[in-house]
Parts: sequence; structure tokens; C-alpha cells
Amino acid sequence: MINLVLLGSGNVATHLYRAFSASEKVQVVQVYNHSENGLAEFEKETPVTTSLDEIFKADVYLLALKDDVIPQISRALKDREGLIAHTSGAVSLAALDACTRAGVFYPLQTFSKQKELNYCEIPFCLEAKDQKDLDLLKILAGEISGKAYEISSAQRKKLHLSAVFVCNFANHLYTIGENICRENEMPFEILQPLIQETANKVKTSSPSEVQTGPAIRHDGSTIEAHLELLNDPDQKEIYQTLTHAIQNFYGKKL
Repeated sequence: MINLVLLGSGNVATHLYRAFSASEKVQVVQVYNHSENGLAEFEKETPVTTSLDEIFKADVYLLALKDDVIPQISRALKDREGLIAHTSGAVSLAALDACTRAGVFYPLQTFSKQKELNYCEIPFCLEAKDQKDLDLLKILAGEISGKAYEISSAQRKKLHLSAVFVCNFANHLYTIGENICRENEMPFEILQPLIQETANKVKTSSPSEVQTGPAIRHDGSTIEAHLELLNDPDQKEIYQTLTHAIQNFYGKKL
């Protein structure tokens, strides 16, 4: 049995807790958070604490925390014998240099507490100072998902950047589309089959091969009509920027 202390109570920590709770090989022996906020979900079944001095002894200390506090918290745990790993996509392994045993356990997925996930499909990006700890992280990942990848800190930063484009920025565009629908008394669900088909296409084809729309067609009249419909200056700038980007990528000028 691998004993694990989970540090954090946010979206990632909550889902990892749920995933490990279903494992027969991993036991979350304690959950830490800097304040009592967010600990209610865990304390009925698992000991919790708000003090780093009260952290239990464990095989793994998993830091599912905000990026900017990871170095500080890891230094507070540096004398622990167990493996100290963080879950960030943007923080390098070097942030844990104070720790003798250090690693990265990055689940590449978007997490919301209220949204259930199929954990088996989540890819985990792993890195560690030594092979034994990398093997330990592979065991942890294997208890959740069948998808584990050895990814260096340099690669992971670029992967995280890619994820921001395909997830966070794309979701904001969904928000703009939803607002336009709402303002014009149309249900957003009308667009959902289009969103789904766009996502399905890139499972079997390169996104660059399936681009459609007025920008790639160089349909100037439609582009101008769309710009006239946009009253929000931020939305208009986004539309123009993306139109330029698409046309420049495919070798055309606006």
C-alpha cells in the first residue's frame, strides 16, 4: 500500500482524491490545506490539517497547489523521507530542488469539482530526479489511468502552453458564442453539435487540415458583416486577430 498525503483542496486535489479513493494500492492518509476552507469534503473520511507541522509520514506528498506556493511548501517538507511531487503543468522540477526526492505528477485535463470525469482517459505527465521515484509515479498514475508519459520540464512547459490554447482560450470563445446567443434570444445548445464535430475531427485529422470558415475562404464581405455586428471592442479585436492569424497561417493576407 502506498500512503499518500494530498496537499491542496482545489479542483485538481479534489479529483485526485476521488480517483485514489477507488484504488486498492493507494491510500490518502491525510489532506492538507492552508485554511479550513475546502476541507469539508475530505474530513468525513480522511484526517485533515491546516498545519504543515502536523503532516503525517507518507510515501508520497502530492502538492496540488497554486504554482507560486509550490517552492515554499516543498521547502517546508524537504526533510521528509517520502517523495515530494507537484501537479503543475507550468512549474519545473527544479522548483523542488530543496527536496532530496522530487517529482512531477501532472494530469493533463481541465478540472471542475462539480464535473465528473473518466479518470482512465486522463494522460499523466511524469518526471522525477531518479528512476526509482519515476517508477513510483508510474504506479500512482497506473492506479488512475492507463496513459502515462515521461515528459521533461522543458517539454511540459510547452505542453502546458498548448493546453492553454486548445482548452482555456477555446473555452473563452465558447463563452463569447454563448453570450451572443443569449443576447439574441437563441439557445446555446444549437451550437453544441458544431462544437462536438469540431472536436471529433481533430481526433483523426490534423487541425490544420480541417480548418473551415470565412477567414480561410477569404470571404471579405462576411468578415466585414461580422465585424459590424460586434459592439464589444474586445470581441471585435479577437475576431480580427484570429482572422489575421488563420489567413497568415494559410498564406493569405486580409
